[in-house]
Amino acid sequence: MTGKLTTHVLDLSIGKPANGVVVELWQVDSDNRFQFILTCSTNEDGRVNQPLLEGKNMKKGIYELRFHVEDYFRSRGTLLGDPSFLDCVPVRFGISDPESHYHVPLLISPGGYSTYRGS
Repeated sequence: MTGKLTTHVLDLSIGKPANGVVVELWQVDSDNRFQFILTCSTNEDGRVNQPLLEGKNMKKGIYELRFHVEDYFRSRGTLLGDPSFLDCVPVRFGISDPESHYHVPLLISPGGYSTYRGS
């Protein structure tokens, strides 16, 4: 089995997948510096079209997903404060077994979020 990293975003305020959320993936080195890996957007199912990492690119280490939720909510016409409560939601996590599937879902609303290690 080849490991992979996937994500999806669900908008709890409407009970549907969040389409069009910009997601960035960064790797964090031992000096707490960030190395940019990629940017993508969620599709109509709230998922990205392909794994964020897989195969030889799936390496042990610390990573951070950055979900640009303010832009998503504003594009839907959601009333937000100025500034909004949430702008970019960072989720930092570790990959200890590059042969495993790491799934990092994000559940969002204008006033909060939740994440967990999915399957």
